[in-house]
Amino acid sequence: MTRAIRVRAFFALTVLALSLYITLTVPVRLGLDLRGGTQIVLETRDSPTAEADSEATDRTLEVLRRRIDALGVSEPTIARSGDNRIIVELPGVQDPREAADVLGRTAQLTFHPVLGTDPGTKTDAKTGTGSGTVDSDESGHPVRLGPSALTGADVDSAEARIDPQSGAGWFVGIEFRGAGDAWAELTGKAACHPAGDPARRVAIVLDDKVISSPQVNSSVACRTGIAGGSTQITGSFSREEARELGLLINGGALPVPVETVEQRTVGPTLGAAAIEASAWAAAIGTALTSLFIIAVYRLLGALAAVALACYGVVSYAALVALGATLTLPGLAGFVLAIGMAVDANVLVFERAREEYAARRKGLRSALTAGFRNAFSAIADSNITTLIAAGLLFLLASGPVRGFGVTLGIGVLASMLSALVITRVLADHAVARRSVRRRPHLTGIADTGKVRDWLTRRNPDLMRHGRTWLAGSAVALVLATSGIAVRGLDFGVEFTGGRLMEYSASAPVDADRAREALADAGLPGAVVQTSNDGDLSVRTDQLTNAEAAKVDKAVGELAGGVEKVRDELIGPSLGDELRRGALIALATALAAQLLYLAVRFRWAFGTSAVAAMVHDTLILIGVFAWLGKPVDGVFLAALLTVIGYSVNDSVVVFDRIRELSAANRTAGPDSPHGQRKKVPFPVLANTAILQTLPRTVNTGMGAVFILAALTLLGGDSLTDFALALLIGIVVGTYSSMFTAAPLAIELHGRDNPPPGARKQGSR
Repeated sequence: MTRAIRVRAFFALTVLALSLYITLTVPVRLGLDLRGGTQIVLETRDSPTAEADSEATDRTLEVLRRRIDALGVSEPTIARSGDNRIIVELPGVQDPREAADVLGRTAQLTFHPVLGTDPGTKTDAKTGTGSGTVDSDESGHPVRLGPSALTGADVDSAEARIDPQSGAGWFVGIEFRGAGDAWAELTGKAACHPAGDPARRVAIVLDDKVISSPQVNSSVACRTGIAGGSTQITGSFSREEARELGLLINGGALPVPVETVEQRTVGPTLGAAAIEASAWAAAIGTALTSLFIIAVYRLLGALAAVALACYGVVSYAALVALGATLTLPGLAGFVLAIGMAVDANVLVFERAREEYAARRKGLRSALTAGFRNAFSAIADSNITTLIAAGLLFLLASGPVRGFGVTLGIGVLASMLSALVITRVLADHAVARRSVRRRPHLTGIADTGKVRDWLTRRNPDLMRHGRTWLAGSAVALVLATSGIAVRGLDFGVEFTGGRLMEYSASAPVDADRAREALADAGLPGAVVQTSNDGDLSVRTDQLTNAEAAKVDKAVGELAGGVEKVRDELIGPSLGDELRRGALIALATALAAQLLYLAVRFRWAFGTSAVAAMVHDTLILIGVFAWLGKPVDGVFLAALLTVIGYSVNDSVVVFDRIRELSAANRTAGPDSPHGQRKKVPFPVLANTAILQTLPRTVNTGMGAVFILAALTLLGGDSLTDFALALLIGIVVGTYSSMFTAAPLAIELHGRDNPPPGARKQGSR
């Protein structure tokens, strides 16, 4: 065993041991659909400066969303109820009371000059922070404050920190926007007063209470102030208090005050039968994928299946360690990622097959060459995905940001699985004498049925490149016409809906309620029970007749029910979240285009992004024709399809780049001897044929899982799996028959034939 293999083995075992420890010791946080959570109902109130109308409530909702993100709670449900109520549902919250306190804080932050104090008495008065008002500092001494010089709007960021050297404990570091000129002016005026004078202090006020009034240091010059645009809020904070203050400041002030009017525990939105069916579907799909990969690649396929199991453990442990909330679509996406993680293994095995067949190298040499030659395709496809994941995390929020985290973890775990774990297992296997004597057991000594068929037929797919582009354009027009003709059926997350709540004389079983509502024509209704025995039904927009059906269905389940709430609810994916998601997605696409242009050329980058847009629009159009809802689950599927589409195109373009490099060296001095340079369309066709076995095998691995989720996963996952199934089929097609022909067209415009160039110069 070589030193490199030992290092890889040690690294893989260390990561696996740590992942197993986390998996077995750290509890998983399940989402509202699987376990339920805490429901907090907030009501906005009028303030002296603002009315708690519908617009103010919507602005308040977005501030609350930022606070929840800062609390570390992922996959929450936040929706406006009526004109001035906000329903917040938080999965897996350890301390619901603390969460309610943080959400209810107004968080009005201001900075004031201190006019004076009265050290002889103490007070807890909170009478406002206007000019000349009185409040108390952290010592309880009354202080007279001047008008506010800065507000929370002037703060760029706040972070809880600790100074281990001075032992001063926890504080909150503040960074002001711009150069911090207003802060320098405020502290410069205070510095003009002598040391010990109360007027040399600056008061930091949160919600009409002085939380800190530090004295400006004697080294600060009068009228100069503290430059650099930063300061510290001190006050003997604990870690939790400093963190809470930091997230309140970062989240911003609520436009109007809110009051917690209800707080209770709610049950899962999905029934036990739906969860069990989805679990069986995931298990069967994963088993079928493993059997398929073993049938194709035999011994190495079995080792790849072991590596995929390790991938599942590593990525699951990473999600649990980060405190991610797992929902049913998220778990289904996680299972799908296992099927798609086989892609890197397939790339390596197919390159090893090529090396073994072309040069009749030994198994170890062919396998080493396979890893080496496949590395650039694996790296480029995964880096483009990591770029998208990073930008989604940095620029988006809510479930889109959570998707970025899941996607990034999946990519890193996939590369670890293929390039480290699979390699360690495969190197060890092919080094065995018993395996070397039976090379066909490994799966790389055979070229495979797909490659054999392509070798016999050698089809010229790019001969009709423009015909393929025309077909793609027709498919695009047919699909997108569904958006114009039928429109998109946006789900409750985007449009809002109706919330009806019932109080029953006896407990109502949620699963029976879901079945009754499905029989009444509302299969998509979200049903939850609470710890106080109430039953809530959340649907999209209903007519009064449809609402009466809900009343009747619920009433028949329990002897006597009383409707205690019936009101409209707003979208849980608000305008700001949607806008942030679109900005993040557009930025991610631009970054991917730039990366592909640098790594390949502009023609390839443009073609890959164009194929991705083609796949996205077709998927949306098909859902429009089918009348399927476009909701948060569909959004997750759409983002997955985008990543898959770009990856598929990158694999083809990487092979074109490799063939082009060899083509440029063609000539009498080349190692291959005298040969004629090959036209670019022929190179592109060769690249497609060489990568087609990888495309087919990877696609089949994902299709097994998606087919199982579609047929067996129940209503909760059918649309999710269907969207991914459509996306993978269209993405596989477009990488060969949209991206490649488009790259040929763009390459031809950038590199016209010599005769055409001469003719154009006359």
